[in-house]
This record gives sequence, structure tokens and C-alpha cells, in this order.
Amino acid sequence: MQTKKTILAAAVGSLVALGAVQAVFAADEASEKCYGIVKAGKNDCAGAAHSCQGQAKVDRGSTEWIKVPKGTCERIDGGSLTPATAMKK
Repeated sequence: MQTKKTILAAAVGSLVALGAVQAVFAADEASEKCYGIVKAGKNDCAGAAHSCQGQAKVDRGSTEWIKVPKGTCERIDGGSLTPATAMKK
């Protein structure tokens, strides 16, 4: 009897996990990374100078990004779909 409950719990857990994964992929297709518009401490993920979200040091850092709805980044002042590269001397 306990084995059946364990198997049932594992099956339900797998379905829930699969639904969460699909939701992440669906959200990823409907959004894009937008560089150069982030306020300090409000970035979504790692940047060149750090490895975690919320660690951007300056406003509008050219290598910091946040996710925005697809098609809106380039309409935002300073928004770019690619990180800025260092200026060559």
C-alpha cells in the first residue's frame, strides 16, 4: 500500500515539475534580454563583474540586463539587445 502512494506522489510531482519547466520556456520565448536600462541593484542575472542578480553597481550599465516583453527593448531609451563592448584604444 505504501509503495502505491509513493509511486502516485512521484507521478504527480513529475507532472507539476514538467508544467513548471514548460512555463519557464514559454515565458522565455515571450521575453528578451535588454541591456543598458537597468537601475543599480535591479539586474536580472549575472553580469561581467558579478555572478548574481541584484548586484549591478551603476544605473544603465551597458553589460547589465533585465528581461522585458519581446519587441520592447529597442523602444526604450538606451535599450539594446546586445551588451556593449569595451571601447578599443
